[in-house]
Amino acid sequence: MRPPAGAAKFKTIFGVEAFPHGDTLGKLLRRLDPRQFQECMSMIVEDLIRKKVLYPHRLLDRWFVVAVDGTGMLAFPQRHCPHCLTKTHNGKTRYYHHVLEAKLVTPNGFAFSIMTEFIENPGPDPTKQDCELKAFYRLVRRLKDRFPNLPLCLTLDGLYPNGAVFQLLNDFGWKFMITLPDESLPSVNAEFEALARLQEENRLELRRTDTKTTFNYRWVNDISYRDSENRDHQLNVIELRQTQDRGKRGEKTVKFKWVNNLGLDAKNVARIAEQGGRIRWKIENEGFNVQKNGGFGLEHAYAQNWTAAKNFYFLLQIAHAIFQLMEKGSLLKKILPQGWGSAKDLAWRILEAWRNAQFTANDLAKIQTDKFQIRFDSS
Repeated sequence: MRPPAGAAKFKTIFGVEAFPHGDTLGKLLRRLDPRQFQECMSMIVEDLIRKKVLYPHRLLDRWFVVAVDGTGMLAFPQRHCPHCLTKTHNGKTRYYHHVLEAKLVTPNGFAFSIMTEFIENPGPDPTKQDCELKAFYRLVRRLKDRFPNLPLCLTLDGLYPNGAVFQLLNDFGWKFMITLPDESLPSVNAEFEALARLQEENRLELRRTDTKTTFNYRWVNDISYRDSENRDHQLNVIELRQTQDRGKRGEKTVKFKWVNNLGLDAKNVARIAEQGGRIRWKIENEGFNVQKNGGFGLEHAYAQNWTAAKNFYFLLQIAHAIFQLMEKGSLLKKILPQGWGSAKDLAWRILEAWRNAQFTANDLAKIQTDKFQIRFDSS
């Protein structure tokens, strides 16, 4: 049974007598082009950039940081559609769909989807399956076509340090921060170690007394690298060793290392490492984790039809963007000055408000005519 208050609000806002059943929505979404939903999501981010909402969060006051990563979306014991990816283990085949996301991430916790690429096979029996790296090249070319002049810094995981990626991102005029595992690019890692020992001036130690944590940075600029296609690259490397004093449990040290094309010095290395490298985890925590466990149901099969499932996915991205703007906006903090708990708690509060709170035509008219300003948390 649909709550009367929710139905009344739907009529007030959209001017219709009733809202559609989920099956009706699913049938509609089968017929709509997912590219139109993609464009809607891209326009939301574009509008936030034009209105300078995201300007305070640029890396080095210029570069918008975009994290790219893949995640699981749907999984089935039987073939779901001709485009399913497959994995066979112990004689049992699993059918699934993954998606590659480019999310614009900020230090204060925003993670807005700016471009999506579905990882999917062209048919049920491909000679080679689609994969994250193939999807990456498709995604960044679409991103460049859609935002040709936007200054971007892509932050990527350890799958991506290779010559083809370096060349493509440099050709686009973009910056990059890519996790550099010790076993990747052996010549670059070896030259970094050799030069870092000699360049003692390229070291920085910072301490945070509140967390009893010490940050030790080393960096080297202009390391020459020739890839397998005989293309020459000039690369920079940052290493961060973070040590926390845990009292009786002793010290714990973790190491991070990135290859990049940003000019490094003592004034910017810590900021680049934090806001260009470690910020990549925002796509996991504020992005995928919230969408999977915060009430959005990213892994829920909203539709069996693959076109409809894609469109539901984009609707989820749009809903999450609006949710983030509400969560970090000043209006919500006026209503709930003591806070609201987790993202999932806030989602349930909004759902209950939709179900039960009254909203009249006069309320709608007041919102549309009154002037007010929304400020966003920049901490």
